[in-house]
Amino acid sequence: MRILLINPNTTPAVTDLVARHVRTIAGAAATIIPVTGRFGARYIASRAASAIAAHAALDALAEHVAGCDAVYLACFGDPGLAALREVSPVPVIGMAEAACLAASAGSRRFAIVTGGVLWGPMLTEFVTGIGLRDHLTGVRTVAPTGGEIAADPEAALGALAAACTACATQDGAEAVILGGAALAGLAARIQPDVPAPVLCSVEAGTRAVLIASAAPETHGCTRKVPTPALATLGLAPALSALLGRI
Repeated sequence: MRILLINPNTTPAVTDLVARHVRTIAGAAATIIPVTGRFGARYIASRAASAIAAHAALDALAEHVAGCDAVYLACFGDPGLAALREVSPVPVIGMAEAACLAASAGSRRFAIVTGGVLWGPMLTEFVTGIGLRDHLTGVRTVAPTGGEIAADPEAALGALAAACTACATQDGAEAVILGGAALAGLAARIQPDVPAPVLCSVEAGTRAVLIASAAPETHGCTRKVPTPALATLGLAPALSALLGRI
């Protein structure tokens, strides 16, 4: 199986970090094709950056999806997920959606911890949009953005553990998602200090995309009726061609 891993941030180091973790989990089951956003924010930390990232994700899919069996949108917040599913010829798994579904399994109440204060309301709206608001106890953010955490993860471990602990002891969360591509691998490191399961969003997304790539007939695109071809202006040739022939 070939999985296209799209990081719509424009920081290759984050792509490399996520790809390493995904390859470790996937093992020999899949070949990972990592792609970094061609334009946009170095790390998504606002609505504007997320909107641009959605375009970058579509751009990456159009350029690289040929020959792949599934797509992993490896960015917590899933910018452009619905649009990707609308145009993709193969299943698309979003990191945030997959993590929320895993965290809420068995009707568990869950919380989210991530870096960057603006993500609080953005993620609350996201969880509401996928129908899991009743399971969400809250979103707690730490001051460093995901990009800053990636640059110095050791400095953020204490704050992340404290936030996850507060989710469990104060907010009533039965599971906590440590969300963000740049936070890959940190959930296991803080788990001993947190009195509730801590889920790594990168791992949750990886396991979901492996299932989707193995059974595409049950994890197909969301296109239910023919999508009209679009005449476009100013887009990259591959994206313009994809949208023009749907």
